[in-house]
Amino acid sequence: MRHFLEIDDVTPSELREVFELARQPVTAVDPVLKGQGVACYFAKPSARTRSSTELAVVQLGGHPVYITADEVGIDGRESAEDVTRTLACYHRFICARVFEHSLLERMVAADAVPVVNLLSDGGHPLQAIADILTIENELGSIEDKQITYVGDANNVARSLALAVGALGGSLSIAAPPDRRFSELDRDRLAAANAAFDYVNRPETIKDNDVVYTDTWVSMGQESDRDDLMRTFEGFQVDEAMMARNPNAIFMHCLPAHRNEEATDAVLDGGQSRIWPQAANRLPAVRAVLQWLYEANSGPENWATDAGQ
Repeated sequence: MRHFLEIDDVTPSELREVFELARQPVTAVDPVLKGQGVACYFAKPSARTRSSTELAVVQLGGHPVYITADEVGIDGRESAEDVTRTLACYHRFICARVFEHSLLERMVAADAVPVVNLLSDGGHPLQAIADILTIENELGSIEDKQITYVGDANNVARSLALAVGALGGSLSIAAPPDRRFSELDRDRLAAANAAFDYVNRPETIKDNDVVYTDTWVSMGQESDRDDLMRTFEGFQVDEAMMARNPNAIFMHCLPAHRNEEATDAVLDGGQSRIWPQAANRLPAVRAVLQWLYEANSGPENWATDAGQ
């Protein structure tokens, strides 16, 4: 059974198949989920992820069911494995936005239905799909393009690094020494042949095709806000940085803390592509679901009668 927890769960050629599906007009989309349900489990709230996932399921002919952590009480009322098997009785897929990546791995281990990572502390692969769509729509093939990610080398950065590496682009990470990839992240990136380098002085960033940033204070880190603001001092994407990259586009996965990681002038400026990037979350998740459906098309891959 195929799942989609991170970019390197698919090969580079399979990743290209996902992008081909994402570029289909809605009118050409095959409603492969007609009459079927998709469980959308959200342990943490979202604007873009919920809207894009639910509408993607609808465009594929299915019915999304939004489920909160309080409703199912994973590892309180029931184990993660039992919740997964229960949802598999009714749904073709489980899409989950969680705090800990290990929870997704336990869902996968239940071997009930395909699981899609809507976000975890380990990665944000659907965001990376949307990012590459945005870059290629603006600049053509990502091959040989130079992307610099400024700020926290977090889950978003890791998935982006895997996607850029798989498709032949170059990635630099401008991050403080104590906010760079962990050893486990570096090992995974190396195993996927996703090369990257570090930039020590963000004020020198120039000659890029894409400048990308994310919030410095992620959900759940609010108590560390003051320390994080000191850590990232000097890493703001401002007009001067973009002026050194006059032909580059600016990207941010959102939500943005305006005038912290990026200034208003950059977020709303002529080089910004944050709204097309947000819009691309919809074809990204739709394509992943459609690809997974086809990849798991054999009846031997479904543990229950829910999707037959």
